[in-house]
Amino acid sequence: MSRAVSALEGASHKGFVEVAEAGLVGMITLRGDLSSAKMKAAVKAATGTAIPAPRRIVTEGDRAAAWMSPDELLILVPYAEAPATVAALDAALAGEHHLAADVSDARAVFRVRGAKADEALMKLCPVDFATLEAGEIRRTRAAQVAAAFWRSAGDEFTLVSFRSVAGYVMGLLEVSSRTGSELFPA
Repeated sequence: MSRAVSALEGASHKGFVEVAEAGLVGMITLRGDLSSAKMKAAVKAATGTAIPAPRRIVTEGDRAAAWMSPDELLILVPYAEAPATVAALDAALAGEHHLAADVSDARAVFRVRGAKADEALMKLCPVDFATLEAGEIRRTRAAQVAAAFWRSAGDEFTLVSFRSVAGYVMGLLEVSSRTGSELFPA
């Protein structure tokens, strides 16, 4: 059996903020009627959270549910628990039109930490950070690739991208976090 590895195996860079690939994170795309009682109960059982409002993410410990579209959530769980969580969601939603798919190995997760973490992301994402509320998730782009991000702690953002562009995203984050001396060495 092969050993699971994250896209960049924990690559990091320290500039005016720290950027790092977060390692393996369990991620499940869950699609269906978000207003149904079965869906609400299934999400609560899987994450300990309610279904989030549009453009929101709700967290309970190491689990979360993020609103991605009117019929789609991103469920975050510990990596090793993703397959069992998909099976539990499928069982809980039996008889109801839905899709639960483990997308953990198709995504890369990054953390951007520091007092100016938002400034590093401002260089890449067309988002008004002054209006970004706590608990809000944004689906947008980082330069030219699809991404989603949210403020995961006071001075920390979590960014999710496709695994296929993880090296590109890490390069973007590294360059956007460079200090003046790194940009213009003496």
